[in-house]
Formats: sequence, structure tokens, C-alpha cells
Amino acid sequence: MASTADKSNAAPDSGERLVVAISSRALFDLGESHELFENEGLEAYREFQMAREDELLAPGIAFPLVRKLLRLNAGASEPRVEVVLLSRNSADTGLRIFNSIEHYGLQIARAVFTGGASTSPYVPSFGAQLFLSANPESVAAALDAGIAAATILPSKAPATASDQVRIAFDGDAVIFGDESERVSQEQGIEAFHRNEVENADTPLSGGPFRGFLAALHRLQAAFPAGDDSPIRTALVTARSAPAHKRVILTLRSWGVRLDEALFLGGRDKGPFLETFGADIFFDDSHANVESARRHVATGHVPHGVRNKADKP
Repeated sequence: MASTADKSNAAPDSGERLVVAISSRALFDLGESHELFENEGLEAYREFQMAREDELLAPGIAFPLVRKLLRLNAGASEPRVEVVLLSRNSADTGLRIFNSIEHYGLQIARAVFTGGASTSPYVPSFGAQLFLSANPESVAAALDAGIAAATILPSKAPATASDQVRIAFDGDAVIFGDESERVSQEQGIEAFHRNEVENADTPLSGGPFRGFLAALHRLQAAFPAGDDSPIRTALVTARSAPAHKRVILTLRSWGVRLDEALFLGGRDKGPFLETFGADIFFDDSHANVESARRHVATGHVPHGVRNKADKP
């Protein structure tokens, strides 16, 4: 039997590797140049980027998360985590992006530059379990392809940083399907609680982030458990008792654990996420992401009944 030290240094095979695809606007601050593109077009954008290709880009919203994820490769013979860059830039204008990647020491070797075309078709080609983008249409296309995806929103980084990768998830329509959320939306909160009590022993269906959560759980298994683990996860849900039992039993039936579970009964999630120190939080609710992004980096998951009318 391998010792804990041996296990922590073991590298997963390619099927177990966590693959994260990320857009250039989620990784770096490209606000100024993107505004130029929107207002003056592709040629003005191209000239702007080429004239500044030796100027470093500032880190974007998802930069701290990416840097922490890539640090998980330290000491492994093969990467445990791979980050792939997907950009609507051309290879010409993308040179500034790669110069910035090299400067910050990010181990990102694979990239796609589409010259203005959608990047989402390439997400499944890389076998990515997660796609982060600032483009809602690309995110929606990735979700339709069965990949966990979120729109990175302008957010505030947590005030207290941890060396751990800390990822927080909403439950319904994110980790789980939206069948219970539909009951709440269509019949009210009392019907929702009644439904959850009656079906407590029936596992919820999997939502768009079930596969990513499972991949993250497998990655955690490569490290010592407890406080020494470099990864910590949390469920942060508006559910409260008695609706908590079905969630706990569902996760147990999947063989997946979360390090923390916060059943907030409708309280604003932002302050709790800041206390947890989330590097990113994923939620389907516009109201919840508005609260969360004032405290931590936040990704909106445009999935489920709450987003049915908003699909691009």
C-alpha cells in the first residue's frame, strides 16, 4: 500500500486530470481593449494589442484561481491540473496574452485563438470539465454540450487569501438538477419543503456541475485529507431544514464529499462566502450572484428554471 506521501506525489492519468478551459478575458483584465473592440471594431483592436504586445496585462477575475490550481502540479511527475486558454483573439493579437502568461509563470501551453469566432466548440475537444468565460453566449453553448460552465462577472477578490484552492457551489441547478427548484418557483416554498421531505431518500438528479465536482473530488484524493489538503470545497445553499436531508443523502449516494455545507435559509450568501474565502463561487440565481460578487469572485451558471427566459 502506498504511503500518504507517495499518494500525494502521484500524478493522475490523462483521464483523471482536471482540465479547465478559460477565456482570455476571464484570465486577464482586457476591459479597455474589449471596449475598444466593441466601439471601433476588429482592426482598431488589432492595432491596439500589437502596439502594446510588450506591455503586461493585469490579472483578471479568475487569475488567482488559475494560479492556485496550477500550483497543485508541484512535485507531480505529470500534471494533475491542465489549464487551456481559449481566446477570440487572432494569433497575432494573442501574442500579448502569451507574453503575460510567461511573465506570471503560468504553466499554460495549450491555446486556441479563433480570430473572432466562438471558442465554445473547442471546449469538449480538450476534454475540459470546466469552462470559465466572460462571454455569456459561449458559456451557454458549453452548458448545452454538457460541460460545467460559468460566466465570470466583475467581482471583488476575498480580503483574506488562503493558500488553499477554495471553491464554493450553490446546490439546485448547479450541482443538482433543477427539479426541486421548479417546485419552489411554480408552487411556493411550502410545497418545496413538503416535496423534499417526501422525497428525502430519493437522490436528486445531477446538475451541470456534478461532473466537475466529481473531478475535483478525485483530485482531492491525491492529497492528505483535512486541514493539510490544498483544496477545500463548500456547498452554500439557500436551503434549510428540513430540505437539507435530501442534499446530504444525494451527495452520499454519489460518493462525493464537500468539506463544508452552509444551509442559509435564504440569507445573503456574500458575507458567508467571504468568511469561507472562496476563490470562486458558482450559482444560477441572478440575485445570489449579485450578492456574492461584492465579496468574492463569482461565476453565473445560466441553467435551470431561473434562467429559462434568459437563454441567449
